Amino acid sequence: DDQIERERASQRLPGGCCALAAVYLMGKFYVANAGDSRAIIIRNGEIIPMSREFTPETERQRLQFLAFLRPELLGKEFTPLEFPRRIQPKELGKKMLYRDQNMNGWAYKKIEEDDLKFPLIYGEGKKARMMATIGVTRGLGDHDLKVFSSNIHIKPFLSCFPEVRVYDLTQYEHCPDDVLVLGTDGLWDVTNDKEVAGVVMEVLTSYEPNDPCRYTMVAQELVVRSRGVLKERGWRLANDKLGSGDDISVFVIPLGGPGNYT
Repeated sequence: DDQIERERASQRLPGGCCALAAVYLMGKFYVANAGDSRAIIIRNGEIIPMSREFTPETERQRLQFLAFLRPELLGKEFTPLEFPRRIQPKELGKKMLYRDQNMNGWAYKKIEEDDLKFPLIYGEGKKARMMATIGVTRGLGDHDLKVFSSNIHIKPFLSCFPEVRVYDLTQYEHCPDDVLVLGTDGLWDVTNDKEVAGVVMEVLTSYEPNDPCRYTMVAQELVVRSRGVLKERGWRLANDKLGSGDDISVFVIPLGGPGNYT
């Protein structure tokens, strides 16, 4: 993240990205995630999550706590509190449910003038946004990103620190069908873990266990199915739902060596 900031100044390279990395070291996989990509292990048909997405919803309390510690970062435009919906001026003095950085549940508070500000986190699911600008809360770069028509920087809330999970390969016997799948949000927006595991099993069983291209074909099939087919009403999946409109990158990494099944 520091290097991206230096290059931004020296080479005028703006922008940023999420990051998902897998490192194999001394019999263990270390999977680090900063953003909304996802990694899963499929072992003997079982799905083992190796990351979690960092979004305004999943990181609500971290964001609210930072805003509580440094309210100047909100630029007098945002409130760190969360409400079930936007507050209207006519509701001043009334009671409404809210929650702050210390709360998992909800409580009632009397609506004050500051509560009319735009919430730090607004929206639900893929439409959730931090400071009405960005849908992810960890990533690299974006040092210049600001709230639209303001001088409020997003970066203090956009953390570059990943969450790291460790998988010890020496603890299990792995067959050629056991894999680690890494995918960007373009895959997971339209395909869940179980569906991905189904495609993995379907494609792998159509190739010989010793065929090295079988894993590449799984990745290709996951991309193709998530994009869908171009029809009159846009890109559509097999169930006629909208295909992914985001970028789709997929890696399928075998955990077991080549060989025949036992």
